[in-house]
Amino acid sequence: MLSATDQPKQNSGMLPPFETAELPEPLPFSIRNMFKVIGPGAILLAASIGGGEWLVGPATVIKYGAGVLWIATVAIVLQAIFNLEAIRYTLYTGEPAISGIMRLRPGCRFWGGAYVLLTAFQLGVPALAPMCATTIFSAFAGRMPGDVDATTGLSPDAQVLMWVTYGVILVTLLILMFGGTIERMLEWASWGMIAYIFVFLIGVNVWFVPLEIWKSTLAGFFSFGTWPENFEPTLMAAFAATAGSGGIGNLAISNWVRDKGFGMGSVVGAIPSAVGAKEIRLSHVGKVFVITSDNLRRWRVWWRYVVLDQIWLWALGCAMGMFLNVNLARAIIPHGTDLGRIGAGAFQARYLADHYWSGLWMLGLLNGFWILFSTQLGNTDVLVRTITDTLWTASSRVRSWRDGQIARIYYGLLFLFTAWGLIAVHLGTAMQLFQYLGTMAGVVMSVASIQLYLVNTRLLPPELQPSWWRKGALLICAACYATTSAFAIGALVKKLLA
Repeated sequence: MLSATDQPKQNSGMLPPFETAELPEPLPFSIRNMFKVIGPGAILLAASIGGGEWLVGPATVIKYGAGVLWIATVAIVLQAIFNLEAIRYTLYTGEPAISGIMRLRPGCRFWGGAYVLLTAFQLGVPALAPMCATTIFSAFAGRMPGDVDATTGLSPDAQVLMWVTYGVILVTLLILMFGGTIERMLEWASWGMIAYIFVFLIGVNVWFVPLEIWKSTLAGFFSFGTWPENFEPTLMAAFAATAGSGGIGNLAISNWVRDKGFGMGSVVGAIPSAVGAKEIRLSHVGKVFVITSDNLRRWRVWWRYVVLDQIWLWALGCAMGMFLNVNLARAIIPHGTDLGRIGAGAFQARYLADHYWSGLWMLGLLNGFWILFSTQLGNTDVLVRTITDTLWTASSRVRSWRDGQIARIYYGLLFLFTAWGLIAVHLGTAMQLFQYLGTMAGVVMSVASIQLYLVNTRLLPPELQPSWWRKGALLICAACYATTSAFAIGALVKKLLA
């Protein structure tokens, strides 16, 4: 192994050279320290468990049967590997993965501009806010919103629902303003929401779902190759993307890892909140460490925490969330039911209240609210955070704007997208908007998988590069999502031309 003074010059791509710093010593790996260190996976899980499990997962399975659940298995496995490779870059450099992508040719202006557009196109519409509004309305009104009128195309409760939707969007804005750092606030909120969601789902599944359905639902996750006839491409693309997180959300895990202080993330800074934050500065250039035996020892401990956070917390949580929601849906929702307007959770809450105990109406709706609102909250932060970090890295003009304080840039964009969200929720139903989100997520995954392959093989030293099978998994991920996105985009174009 080369000494620190003998090591070759670091390849830093198309951005300014990396600075050098010491890799921080992680806490000794233990169960006690595990709960202190991990956390980004909880944020991503809370953001992942909404539309895929509440909307798209049950809607797909009720329409096509449990045999399609193998798609969720493949999606979660591929996305877990994708997440780990995004984090690999951040552990070494302290930069989010998109900064690494901007170091590739043709350079930061091209890729920075491309990812600003991709992020805005995928997450610029608050698709989950209307569904949050439905759960709130139902809880207070004691009933589901009225059916859509065939002539006007509107529900008699449409105006009230829209005002509640506005409220959800504004509450999201307020929550993101507190917590010291935004990552810390999101982590606290995410742990609480996840705890309620899983306690409720496990309880009602154990209580109400027959063992035969448990077995057939579980078998569906391993029915590889089963493909339904006359499938809807946009629905299947959304299912494949949102069974995990999907697109920009997967890349954002590296931003949260940096702000949490994993690896070299602890020496570059974080994005502070607007209220309650100490003075925090964020470097626009990553800091790397020299390859020594002591640093490699520290790296291996950090990597154990990363695997725990992403495999045992995020990936397993995604699989359990999909299983429990779909399992319950299969037990009580008739095959072929259209869940596009109300979502599976609202149907389940009504059924459980009517057939078992009236209190399950409110508990079920509260579960649905936390599922949907956690995703609304996470997606909003991903949208603003990704664009903020991209502009911060790519543009010296942006860094000098507003006294060079990244929090002011973050909150300027947050207010802008909040205002846009109040308009964008009128563009379609929650299911329509979420299918569009899923299609765009597949496009991002197909491109970013190849870019992570290039980043981690060109910008990382050989000792830290991914193994051959991880590289192969990234290429498979790119091919799978390129295929699903192509079918979905083709279907959308065909529908527009018709």
